[in-house]
Amino acid sequence: MSPRLGAAMDVRFGVTVEEFMRYVTDVGLDHVEFKREYLAGHPNTPDPDAVRELAERFDVSVTYHAPFRDWNVGSYDETVRQDSVERVKRTLDDAATAGAEAVVVHGGSVPERYPEWVRERARENAVVSLAECAEYAQLVDVPLCLENQPLDTEKRRHTTTPTALAEMLDAVDVPEKYLGVTLDVGHAKVNGGDWRTFVDRFGDRIRVCHLHDNDGTADQHGPLSEYRSLVEAIPAECFVFEMKAVADVATCVGVEATPPRPDVVGDD
Repeated sequence: MSPRLGAAMDVRFGVTVEEFMRYVTDVGLDHVEFKREYLAGHPNTPDPDAVRELAERFDVSVTYHAPFRDWNVGSYDETVRQDSVERVKRTLDDAATAGAEAVVVHGGSVPERYPEWVRERARENAVVSLAECAEYAQLVDVPLCLENQPLDTEKRRHTTTPTALAEMLDAVDVPEKYLGVTLDVGHAKVNGGDWRTFVDRFGDRIRVCHLHDNDGTADQHGPLSEYRSLVEAIPAECFVFEMKAVADVATCVGVEATPPRPDVVGDD
């Protein structure tokens, strides 16, 4: 089956799921990714059953992204860690109900300024959390896909390089079918690496690919028009443009389209 090519819905777009699906299909795409906490930011968020119905109506496939802004599976605080795991599990539940292809998850982080023993405990907690989430992924039959993260001067993130990502995956004893990889090419670039090293290392374990561009100085999530060679070279099932502005989705694919008007207006 040919890979799916689509876009992630962002809370900054201020549009409904139905409006975004219509826009995505109008520009020739057939996949939508939902960041669960971003969905929560819209007052008219549909439940997973409604997402499934909309996906079937617009003939798009779906992936979910587990919360990462306000939650941290690698927290050194056990209460926060457990709550974060619960959030991932609820995302897996929603994904299963919506008929999603996978759930993207981050590997956690810890402030660099903290003592080494705290940073080490945070990493151990991240492994424990991923194991719990991956085991739950088996129960609901939805793959969990661990994403390579961008470097951060203030936080130690656990999956910034192919080696670090492999170490996290190897520490979790579950079938590869239920703990795959999300390759983010923009994160690889801003870290000074090459996305090809992730393909060489993980191959068919890559289930989802996030597409966006930057100038190498920051994780800017700019439009990426030279994506076709990536789709051909990366063995993912779902490719997702991660944009900060809804109009940038059409820019990526090189078509003219009027973006949906925000129905929720707030400060920039």
